[in-house]
Amino acid sequence: MAAWLIPALKAILPHVGTIVSAATPAFTKKKAEVMANINEAALLQQQISELQSAAAQNAGHIKELAEQLQDTVAALEQAASIAQAKLQRAILLCVAAAGLSVASLVVVLYVIFAQ
Repeated sequence: MAAWLIPALKAILPHVGTIVSAATPAFTKKKAEVMANINEAALLQQQISELQSAAAQNAGHIKELAEQLQDTVAALEQAASIAQAKLQRAILLCVAAAGLSVASLVVVLYVIFAQ
């Protein structure tokens, strides 16, 4: 599994319930009894105010998710830089080990052929 996937899931999973509940219909529906009790202009005004409220809530949720995504990306960049430093250290150790191996091989060959 990709290393970046776990932090991304941890950032997103707490908000899945909010997203699902926001996606359910929450607007005033035109029903026969509602139409009989409320005139068309009042119903239209109520629907407009509900849409404005939903748009404002969506904007807030999007801003919150953007901030969390920004934090996640920063954490991923930090983890990538740490991994890069570890990789460079491992490459350096491999080069040093290869150099020591070649030096020891030269010493062994010198000892064998010098006799």
